[in-house]
Amino acid sequence: MTTTYRRLAALAIVSVALGPLAVPMAYADDPPGSAASASPPPVIDANAPGLMLPDGASLAPAKVLDIKQIVEEEGGQQRRQDTNVDVTFALQAEVLFPKNSAKLGPAAHARIAAIAAEINNLGSGRVRVFGFTDNLGTYEHGLKLSKQRAVAVQQVLARSLDPGTSFDIRGYSEDYPIADNGSEEGRKKNRRVEISFPRTSSSAP
Repeated sequence: MTTTYRRLAALAIVSVALGPLAVPMAYADDPPGSAASASPPPVIDANAPGLMLPDGASLAPAKVLDIKQIVEEEGGQQRRQDTNVDVTFALQAEVLFPKNSAKLGPAAHARIAAIAAEINNLGSGRVRVFGFTDNLGTYEHGLKLSKQRAVAVQQVLARSLDPGTSFDIRGYSEDYPIADNGSEEGRKKNRRVEISFPRTSSSAP
């Protein structure tokens, strides 16, 4: 069976703002424990004539927002996000687990093994495995289920990774949704396990 992918976004943004009128762009916060950008801001000559600053205007501090490229399977079962800092895979719970269960289904192992191969290829020694649910049921039940699912995925990953690999495993229940919980389509996207890992210095895109 051929899997169809769609590219959702590819962004490379450098923020150079003009004086007090500048409105910085912002992205939704990543879950705690996500890697932060280590990219230094660019050096910009405020007197460069090409900037054509109006009288009285000045440059705000330069800020680099990471390159982000997101590729998603048609149907949304798997989503990959690449930045110049790390790689994140989001797997919908339905392709990993039966409903309301933390026991991995038959198709889950092949998907997790493919991600493990990517981690080995990049030489990443630290992996974050985060579980998420939708907003149905109690928050406490979501915390328990999302953590159990993250642990189940981590245990399979660990079999294929270097024994020295360190893991950060968390369950976030309904926190940090990536879609609207007001529809089943959105809730399906929010029920997920994310696997993220840093790029080595030699593997930046």
